[in-house]
Amino acid sequence: MANARPGNLKRFYNVNGWLFVAPSLLLIGTFMIYPILRSLVLSFYSGRGMMMKFVGIGNIQRLVNDPVFLQALTNTLTFLIIQVPIMIMLALILANALNSPNLKFRGLFRTAIFLPCVSSLVAYSILFKSMFALDGIINSTLATLGIIDTPISWFTDPFWAKTLIILAITWRWTGYNMIFYLAALQNIDKSIYEAARIDGVPAWRRFLHLTIPMLKPVILFTTITSTIGTLQLFDEVYNLTGGTGGPANATLTLSLYIYNLTFRFMPNFGYAATVSYVIVVIVALLSFLQFYAARERK
Repeated sequence: MANARPGNLKRFYNVNGWLFVAPSLLLIGTFMIYPILRSLVLSFYSGRGMMMKFVGIGNIQRLVNDPVFLQALTNTLTFLIIQVPIMIMLALILANALNSPNLKFRGLFRTAIFLPCVSSLVAYSILFKSMFALDGIINSTLATLGIIDTPISWFTDPFWAKTLIILAITWRWTGYNMIFYLAALQNIDKSIYEAARIDGVPAWRRFLHLTIPMLKPVILFTTITSTIGTLQLFDEVYNLTGGTGGPANATLTLSLYIYNLTFRFMPNFGYAATVSYVIVVIVALLSFLQFYAARERK
């Protein structure tokens, strides 16, 4: 290779580089790109297997007149609008509190708050079903404190069923987001807070005007990932409601509806693919809006 021409040498390295990445590209193309393109094609068909027929934009027209889809979309957006801001703010407050050098047993508290997101989904679903049953510990505690007179029907009342799903998601994923904020806080120069403290800036103003602006990139990242996760919400609803999305579709989400269209109802792969692209469009739109809102203004 010592006497090789520069052009041949460059070609040699290019070929070898492509050979190294070829297996990865093949796997990505087979298991990611092809299914995406195939699902896009399926969205223009209706039915299943050999009985599928081309319907063009018929599936899109069906979406507008599908009350179950509209209910699932409403439920999903409700979870998104209510749960994500609560979880992000709660994670910020916990990270700020657990970053204090004067707090004892910080490691224990951090581990305890982070543990829910690595716990078994089935185990914690069973735990929640037991805790929020009519004769469960939650209703018993609320009755003992005099907050309620009759037990709350967490699984059969639409409002409380939604509340239960929001509580479950928040309990599981707040610690996950908190870890990102905690890691970012530990990389902030402590002298900034010391200067603000010497100038007499109260703690709440330091949090609002120093901590949050300096965590802006991390907050944007966690907001986008939480938005995507909530729009794809499936596991908690499936396990806590037995896959029904009840009561009366009050907790049905888009992902659970896609599952039902594919495996539980009369299978319609084309329509299920169309519903899945609704999630794609919403995720893309909200991500763009979040990036736009968080941009640096000159």
